[in-house]
Amino acid sequence: MLIAPASKPPVARIADYGKLRYELQKKEKEARRSSKGGLTKEIKLSPKIAQHDFDVRALKTRELLEKGFKVKVNIMFRGREMAHKELGHRLLERFLGVLGEAAKAEAPPKMEGRNLNLMLSPKK
Repeated sequence: MLIAPASKPPVARIADYGKLRYELQKKEKEARRSSKGGLTKEIKLSPKIAQHDFDVRALKTRELLEKGFKVKVNIMFRGREMAHKELGHRLLERFLGVLGEAAKAEAPPKMEGRNLNLMLSPKK
């Protein structure tokens, strides 16, 4: 390993390849740990959710968005609730209204089986 290649004569050091490899692996591991690229959190709601529960989940969602996470809002329909999907859409609109400037929807809400999903990402 060259220390000072410009000097006359060039100065070199004999390097321990195992130690060099160990240090590189350590740096890569630290980089992986510190990056939270693409981590997604999920918040589950129901069409019959009580006001306090709604407020708690909205607050938690806001905290997650401020930390830089993407949040998947999942509204679960059970039984005859499937006949009133518009309640789920209204709930999502209310949820977005409460979050305000903290979040932006990546795409319109989408039904997947018995669940209505919406992906939110932080506004920066």
